[in-house]
Amino acid sequence: MFEPMKTIIEPFRVKVIEPIMMTTGAEREGYLRDAAYNLFLLKAEQVIIDLLTDSGTAAMSAAQWSALIRGDESYAGSASFYRFEETVRDIFGFKQVIPTHQGRAAERILFATTCRHGSVVPNNTHFDTTRANIEYVGAEAVDLPIPEFYTPAVYHPFKGNMDTRALLDLIERVGADQIPLVMLTVTNNSGGGQPV
Repeated sequence: MFEPMKTIIEPFRVKVIEPIMMTTGAEREGYLRDAAYNLFLLKAEQVIIDLLTDSGTAAMSAAQWSALIRGDESYAGSASFYRFEETVRDIFGFKQVIPTHQGRAAERILFATTCRHGSVVPNNTHFDTTRANIEYVGAEAVDLPIPEFYTPAVYHPFKGNMDTRALLDLIERVGADQIPLVMLTVTNNSGGGQPV
């Protein structure tokens, strides 16, 4: 039987720290006003806690740092690629593996090959770059969050869920042949990070 670890501290040592500029509430309100409330127009140093993204916001372990230093950065045939390819095949069973530098680049390939002009891609809530990649190929990104999503004061344990009744209605309305795939964004950033 697995015994959960009980501790009042994190079970790791932080190897690298980065100082951040501490700001007052009034300063942050000013930054937001100056950016016309567009979070993408804020400067990174004006943000104390970045809730806009979950990408690369945590400290890396000693093992991750050492792997980064040991990484074979050869343009072609690198040992790092072969380790990556073997791991992906082992976990997912995929024969073909195409590495990309970020999810948005992978989405660009996915939607360029699965969608066409007039396609409809339903999701609980599309992330902004996901929506952009879908719309770039002339398809429509449709958000279908549950009704409780629209009322912040209402408690719901899984407010990020997809409204499956609305999904069925959409399939009936546009036809299954117009829907190449159905997505569910588990990290749900555009939905305020609500659990799915």
